[in-house]
Amino acid sequence: MLLGPDVLSRAAASRTNLPEEQWMLRQSKAVRASYVREVLDVPGDRELLTQIWMLLQADTVRASYVREVLEPQLAP
Repeated sequence: MLLGPDVLSRAAASRTNLPEEQWMLRQSKAVRASYVREVLDVPGDRELLTQIWMLLQADTVRASYVREVLEPQLAP
């Protein structure tokens, strides 16, 4: 689904309960493809590769992750 058309990835986002997966599936195809290329297709510590990938993303991508995935976890 990550490399599929936007319409399919957005539909898949509604079928998962994990906020991180929902967020990723709602990203542009270019962002999803960079994640596949720079994290999933690279051998190594997936968690560390994901952190590096996120830190290297544009401000808008990082901010949307904070707003849509992290901040809701703060709510009581």
